[in-house]
Amino acid sequence: MTRSGRRTSPVEHGFPHLDTVRAAVTALFRRLSYEGIRTYDTSFSPADAAFAADEDLHLGAHRVASAIVGALRLPDARMVVCFRAMEQAATVELAAGPEYFIEVNDRFRAHRRDLAAALAHEVTHVLLHRLDLRFPATADNEILTDTAAAYLGTGWLLLDAYREDELTHQKLGYLTPEEFGYVLARRALLLGEDLSAWFTSPQAYEAYVRGRALAERELRRAPLAAADRAERRRYARDRRAGAAAPGASYRFEPDPSGTGTRVSFPCPVCGQRLRLPVRGPVRARCGLCRTVLECDT
Repeated sequence: MTRSGRRTSPVEHGFPHLDTVRAAVTALFRRLSYEGIRTYDTSFSPADAAFAADEDLHLGAHRVASAIVGALRLPDARMVVCFRAMEQAATVELAAGPEYFIEVNDRFRAHRRDLAAALAHEVTHVLLHRLDLRFPATADNEILTDTAAAYLGTGWLLLDAYREDELTHQKLGYLTPEEFGYVLARRALLLGEDLSAWFTSPQAYEAYVRGRALAERELRRAPLAAADRAERRRYARDRRAGAAAPGASYRFEPDPSGTGTRVSFPCPVCGQRLRLPVRGPVRARCGLCRTVLECDT
């Protein structure tokens, strides 16, 4: 988590962690199930993240942390929040519970606007700890944590903490701003939610739009029937060759029944790979997220 001076920006952009982000979304569906994901259908309210001008810092921090605990469905987890000088934005001590200790960087004493974002990341660590859901590598586990926070309704705060101007370059979390936007857009496509009006940072809104554009393109990738003409031509050429071009999300493989060829491709909602016979128009239902997809294989 970073903050720097005015001359150079440490903020990484684009989609460098996209494979891990997609794997994280799939892991959430597998661990929580479709029904479990649907219980997180309401994003964390901006009102619950806000501090009143005269609110006591420690009481307010505990109020916000408790609200995030409730939003992430952790009813018996108690957060103890304290402030100290440190390099990171915040850390959490993971143990058996029910009490968890969060240490927050002293700079949030003055920058209370972003305190909820830092707490959202740390409370999500607690949720994943309780779920026994983790990736082997530490860096990937941090990507999983940010992805889970965004996909389950609290991580929009982390994107909204992103700001770049002449005086400040700030980003919280380990995803790029565009990757946060991508995850939030995938959540929005699943739940019919629009967070556009919630962003107070213009740069965060722009990153959300860029991430949403990628998520919407994934709904139009071959062999989905909504693919555009160029995509369908490319798919047809690869199908005749029996091999996908480099960079394609689909793969061709022999059908185990011995009756022909099938194509595998990721579900655009949960990321689980689907396998369909190559035989033209077909309707498929993802067994993990229950999405019904119109395909032309």
